[in-house]
Amino acid sequence: MNKLGLLGKNISYSFSRSYFKKKFEDEQIENTSYENFDIENIDLFPSIIENTEDLKGLNVTIPYKQQVMPFLDKINKKAKAIGAVNTIRITKKGKLIGYNTDCYGFKYSIKPAIQKHHKKALILGTGGASKAIAFSLEEMGISYDYVSRQLSEGIKFSYDTLTEDALKDYQIVINCTPLGTFPDVDNAPNIPYKGLNENYILFDLIYNPEETKFLKQGREKGATTLNGLNMLRLQAEKAWSIWDLK
Repeated sequence: MNKLGLLGKNISYSFSRSYFKKKFEDEQIENTSYENFDIENIDLFPSIIENTEDLKGLNVTIPYKQQVMPFLDKINKKAKAIGAVNTIRITKKGKLIGYNTDCYGFKYSIKPAIQKHHKKALILGTGGASKAIAFSLEEMGISYDYVSRQLSEGIKFSYDTLTEDALKDYQIVINCTPLGTFPDVDNAPNIPYKGLNENYILFDLIYNPEETKFLKQGREKGATTLNGLNMLRLQAEKAWSIWDLK
C-alpha cells in the first residue's frame, strides 16, 4: 500500500484529499491512499514519519511550508531558493526530500492571462506561498513589490500606505493572504479597489469560495480575475510526478 497525505493545521476543508481521492478513482490507481495529517505544531511531524507505515510522500500547506524545512534530509535547489517546501518525497531509504510545486502551479495558471502591459505585480502577504509567487514572477521577468500589515525591510507598502496613485504603477495584484477564505467570506485585503480597471489581473490563491470578495471587487472594475483552483490542480499533478509511485 502506498500512503500519501497533506501536512497542515486545521485542514479539514482540504482540496488535496478530495482531489487525489477522485484522481485515484478516475484513473483506477490501486493500493494508494491519501489522508490529512492535521497537527497542532511542527514538532509532531517526526512522529508522523515514524508511525505511518508505507508513507511515500506529503503535500505541505500553511503554516508549515517553511517550518518543515529543518526536518528534511535534502531540499531541491528551487525550493531552497524559494525558501518554502510544499511537497515531500520519501525515498526507499527513508530520506525526506523537499520540493516546491507552488511556483509551477502559479506560473502556468497565470501565464495565459499575461499580456505585454503586465510588467509589475503587487504581492499581498509575505508567508510561504508568497515566496513561490515571487520566484515565479522573477522567472517570467515581471518585477514585484510586497504589501504587508507593517512596513519592514523589503516591504514597500503597508495596507495603510498603498494609495490609489501608487497602485497605478502595477498591473497585477496577487493575494497570498488567507483573507476571504470560507467561512470568512466578507473579508478582503484592504487595497484601493477604486483604482482598478480592465488593464489589471487580480489573482487570488484562495479557491473557496470560488469568487472571493477581493476578486469580486476586481471583476466589478473590469479586471481579469483568477482564483487558485487551477494552480492547485497543476501543483498537485506536479507533486504526483515527483512522488513517482511505480
